[in-house]
Amino acid sequence: MSVKDRFFLERDKAVLVVIDVQEKLCVAMDHKVLKKVTRNIGILLESAAELKVPVLITEQYVKGLGPTLAELKEKAAAAPCYEKMAFSCCGSTEFMDQLKASGRTQVIITGMESHVCVLQTVIELRDAGYEVHLVKDAVMSRSKDNWQTAIESMTLTGTVPTCTESVLFQLLRLAGTEEFKKLSKLVR
Repeated sequence: MSVKDRFFLERDKAVLVVIDVQEKLCVAMDHKVLKKVTRNIGILLESAAELKVPVLITEQYVKGLGPTLAELKEKAAAAPCYEKMAFSCCGSTEFMDQLKASGRTQVIITGMESHVCVLQTVIELRDAGYEVHLVKDAVMSRSKDNWQTAIESMTLTGTVPTCTESVLFQLLRLAGTEEFKKLSKLVR
């Protein structure tokens, strides 16, 4: 695999995954960081819709943690949402069946908490042969130390660390298109 193949996202190979950004879990997060993370996930959801990149959403133990934040659900109304009890999304048969059925090999990861559900999902996706792109400014933990440790661990798995704008512009590839004009406004 070339460096370009490993690091560049392709819209026909990519799927966006939003892990457990749920109402009651968000209450425990640093509010300033949460605002930035949800904004970035929103940008990625709007971009995915425009560029026809599939989206998968997971929710950990909905009875205890509540549903996905309404503002994100609105931006991904057509996306399937999978409730799970396992921390890793890969522990959900329905999630994995949908991911496999998509035929996509690049997984763009967002969500929370970085050191629990995100980390375990990334490890299992890498183990299953997926190219994983971790959007560092769209994942979070309650503590910065846990977030940092998780980022380091995921990078050691071969996961590609990235950011919201890099994902957007890799998927766009070209300036001057109607898609570019519409989506570049999201990051200004």
